[in-house]
Amino acid sequence: MDGIKCPHCQQTIYDSDALSCLYCGESLDRAIGVMSFMQSKKIIVFIGLLVLISFIFLILF
Repeated sequence: MDGIKCPHCQQTIYDSDALSCLYCGESLDRAIGVMSFMQSKKIIVFIGLLVLISFIFLILF
C-alpha cells in the first residue's frame, strides 16, 4: 500500500482520497478531478483561446 507523505509534518497518510493531512491538518497539495491534468498554463490558455475563436466563428457565420 503506497502512502502519501505530508510536506509539512512528514507523516505518511494511506488514504488515497485525502486532500489534507490527518495529523497536522495542512493541505497535501494534491490536485484531483478535472483540473488535475490541467496543471500546465499552456493547456489552460490553449483551451481558452479555442473557446474564444469558436465563439467568434459562431457569431460571424
